[in-house]
Amino acid sequence: MSITKHNWTKDEIIAIYNKPMMDLLYEAATIHRQKHDPNVVQVSTLLSIKTGGCPEDCGYCPQAARYNTGVEGNDLMSVSQVKAQALRAKSSGSSRVCMGAAWRNVKDGDEFDQVLEMVRTINKLDMEVCCTLGMITENQAQRLAEAGLYAYNHNLDTSEDYYKDVISTRAFEDRLETIENVRKTNVTVCSGGIIGMGESIEDRAGMLVALSTLNPQPESVPINALVAVEGTPMEDEKPVEIWEMIRMVATTRIVMPDTQVRLSAGRTNMSREGQAMCFFAGANSIFAGDKLLTTPNPDVHEDMKMFELLGLNPQKPFTKISQPQTVEAADSQFAPLGEKPKWSRPGHTIERNLEASIKSKN
Repeated sequence: MSITKHNWTKDEIIAIYNKPMMDLLYEAATIHRQKHDPNVVQVSTLLSIKTGGCPEDCGYCPQAARYNTGVEGNDLMSVSQVKAQALRAKSSGSSRVCMGAAWRNVKDGDEFDQVLEMVRTINKLDMEVCCTLGMITENQAQRLAEAGLYAYNHNLDTSEDYYKDVISTRAFEDRLETIENVRKTNVTVCSGGIIGMGESIEDRAGMLVALSTLNPQPESVPINALVAVEGTPMEDEKPVEIWEMIRMVATTRIVMPDTQVRLSAGRTNMSREGQAMCFFAGANSIFAGDKLLTTPNPDVHEDMKMFELLGLNPQKPFTKISQPQTVEAADSQFAPLGEKPKWSRPGHTIERNLEASIKSKN
């Protein structure tokens, strides 16, 4: 059995990314078949449980309060609303529900308690539960694990070098610390990034270095193509070419052979043929549903038609890791600590972010 490599260098990854396409596809597909069933794809549904009003300045995000993007904010959904959405997702073939809240970081209190109850509810439906709630402390990660959380998503977004050109309100190190806090529990890690934000191939490789050198590597790595939303600082970025997406997926598969590589945002701009090439190159997970938080996504029925055409089958829940046990709130061993961690605020100025913010006020 091959040993997973954790000391990839940027130069090594760039060399893989730039291989002749046929050689790259052959290598990636070979590794994919060695480690995974090539005809099985994991299907997740991403649900925005609290939309808009985020205080961060992420240059790609339409949920940032400082940009005028037309996103209608909503308060935290109720447990019953989330359960109804989860049942709908399950009936459509999803094995996982990922709940996203537009928060900078988790704060102990009624809202977090409500999220914990959502986790318990969905886990009892025999579905994998993932959350993406911003930065979390070790205690908060333990409380999520007790509730039955299967995965926690916290994307690195890009390389450490390019990160400062995308976000100024939180630091790259905070993202790594959040992942480290999750790793102190039995919750799996989901972490990836976005291409098409104006970054170089070196930056794409740098992101993969950061992810692949984690030990263990993330169980799930979403690869997103930027959806340029009007009003955000990145509204004028050109769409990612499908060949770039295929190369990124293939390189990720080679560098992280055991990981589930998720074809995420940007699929509305991809043909079935393009997506099929991504599956061949090693992608074995997608987000289904008409929206990814606030941006468009292919209709789930169209996805199922594509699966039928390609002979793909949705992955059953808890195939990779067994279902976590749910501990009821009354039996929890981890009490809220009312923590106020000092997450970083680098505070440097990103000109295009500042310009978009000023424009939104005019």
